[in-house]
Amino acid sequence: MTERLPIFPLNAVLYPGLVLPLHVFEERYRRLIADLVAQPEDKPRRFGVLAIKDGREVAPVGESEAPAGPLSGLGTGTGNPLEALHHIGCVADIASVESQPNGGYELLITGTTRFRLRSMETGGAYLVGVAEPIEEELGHGAGTLAGGVARAFRAYQKRLAGARKASLSGEQELPDDPQVLSYLVAAASVLDVPTRQRLLACPDTASRLTAELELLRRETALLAWLPSLPAADLTRQAFSPN
Repeated sequence: MTERLPIFPLNAVLYPGLVLPLHVFEERYRRLIADLVAQPEDKPRRFGVLAIKDGREVAPVGESEAPAGPLSGLGTGTGNPLEALHHIGCVADIASVESQPNGGYELLITGTTRFRLRSMETGGAYLVGVAEPIEEELGHGAGTLAGGVARAFRAYQKRLAGARKASLSGEQELPDDPQVLSYLVAAASVLDVPTRQRLLACPDTASRLTAELELLRRETALLAWLPSLPAADLTRQAFSPN
């Protein structure tokens, strides 16, 4: 079963269950949010978030004063937007929306379910995709793997705090549910967008936890060799410029 969803490309990865603030100022995305806000209250206000593979969130500034088209800023030299965006994304529910005096919006969105992009419509003010939901599966040994990932994540956090010359205020409470843990660890670790995307696209929770265990052990070992790291390298992306 598929559904049509407005698509919001980001230089970030949204995970199910995780929250992300968005500052919306470009006209095409203002239109997207305005259309959702104008819907009846009983209709869900949601859109699809896809990570950008080739291009930028914000349209390039040029001499033209015309509004940016739905593909502006995306590296679609062939004219096929599917080549500029990753195919697996996450549905975002609008948890809160605040209109700004300049016509923009401040949003707080929550990731709900993963989806696979099947096709894209590019004729409107913003992209609209045909999305197929991805069923979540635990996979073999997810429960056992979750314990190892939780321990590895705590060790990673301690090393990371040391590299940032910061201190941890007590041991963080981690969820018992393997699926929830897998997405929390993916979101809370300092990773680049391609790595975050690979974790989102894992076929099941067990394979995601397996990949995270390897990543955490590798990153913790690397941090042990580094007395300190620049703060800019360790900052999580919790805000999008658009």
